Amino acid sequence: MLYKTIFNLFNSGILLFWMLLLFFPKQSITQKVIAYPWIPLVIAFGYLYFMGMTSGTFSADFTSLDGLTEMFQNANAQGVAAGWLHYLAFDFWVGCWMLKNSQEKGVKHLWMLVPMLFTFMLGPVGIIIYTLVLLLQGKLKF
Repeated sequence: MLYKTIFNLFNSGILLFWMLLLFFPKQSITQKVIAYPWIPLVIAFGYLYFMGMTSGTFSADFTSLDGLTEMFQNANAQGVAAGWLHYLAFDFWVGCWMLKNSQEKGVKHLWMLVPMLFTFMLGPVGIIIYTLVLLLQGKLKF
């Protein structure tokens, strides 16, 4: 099944780019990756591919928890893949922003490993941890 192969390519491929952010933050290739969201843009095309294979997504009730629950309960594998690629794209984009922002603020990269890992695994929790890092280092200005 082609869609499973495509999903696996995105799901595994993003790991290479996260490794660049985590272990090679100052390399020129990493700087190019964080300069513009090319990787999330590529993932967005995968998202569109999977969304094209779903039905009923746009008729879902996005205004209530019950409507969202029903949409996820009725999702096929392609719909779940679309949802997962949505997470991959936005979590990676946030990771790129955090790395770029931390470099601009002069945060030592060792401080970035925990927030970056949490952003990779738990999205918003990583943003909270990054904010705490900035506060602890006196680098957050309101």
